[in-house]
Amino acid sequence: MTRSQPLKAKQPRARYSLRDTLLSYGFLAPALILLTLFTFYPLAYGSYLGFTEYGGARFAQGLAPKWIGLENFRTLAADPLFITALGNSVKYLVIVPVLQLASLSVAVLVNKNLPGMAFFRAAYYVPVVTSISLAAVMWDWVYNKEGTLNWALGVLHIIPEGSFFGWLNNEQTAFWAVMLVTFWRGFGYYMVLYLAGLQGIPAELEEAAVLDGANSWKRFWSITVPLMKPTILLCSLLSTIAALRVLEEVLVLTNGGPLNSTYTALMYVYSKAFQGFNFDYGLASAAGLVVAVVALLLSVVNFRLFRESDGGES
Repeated sequence: MTRSQPLKAKQPRARYSLRDTLLSYGFLAPALILLTLFTFYPLAYGSYLGFTEYGGARFAQGLAPKWIGLENFRTLAADPLFITALGNSVKYLVIVPVLQLASLSVAVLVNKNLPGMAFFRAAYYVPVVTSISLAAVMWDWVYNKEGTLNWALGVLHIIPEGSFFGWLNNEQTAFWAVMLVTFWRGFGYYMVLYLAGLQGIPAELEEAAVLDGANSWKRFWSITVPLMKPTILLCSLLSTIAALRVLEEVLVLTNGGPLNSTYTALMYVYSKAFQGFNFDYGLASAAGLVVAVVALLLSVVNFRLFRESDGGES
């Protein structure tokens, strides 16, 4: 005779009174109202505007948006300036792996309990909370023809002393100069995220690996990286989206020049919506939708890459 399996007791379903339900939604209501007003509604209305003609004379006369379907997207596809801007934004993605590798490496270093380490953690984070106006003044001083960068390169005899090279005025160097400012501003933010992930790794795993004779490099690849994959994915997603929506650095340092070499997709959106006299909100919204779709596709690529590195598991 086979032994009968014990019957599992059915868990009673939790029943909530109407009062409990209303109370729960009452606590959620303030956040939901704010999200609806400042996130969901602007997102839905902005997406709708991308398929309409709205701006210029129509906006000045107080007329409602006029539905024109995909006409704005056809205009974007035929606009060389938008193609250049979108290409610059995609090229900006070069910064993502460099930024992630550098911030993770420094996070590992500052995770050690050494005297004065708290100062270094705070110092790396200072650029994150520095206003873009102040940062622009500082970096303009660095990149100026008579600035500190030219002086330092002259002292090191990399360029002739007394050379006056305008890093932001040359179309070959302006893009990379602005990208360095973006790197400087975002480095501390991702370092803090990685530092939080590192401090969540159980110390027992590191101690066991040390007892097994694993060196620091092997411990990093065998313990730190696998356990940090969720944090690495988060930081990769955030930095990818941030790279596609770079605007402030470009606006205050070069305004898209010289010769549109630093003109990004979000700069195109900003200029069409708020600069000049057209105020073409429909075309600007359509351009914003294109950037959003590119960001969504790159996010999917990030998820798939990390899923494959986990052996196919989600």
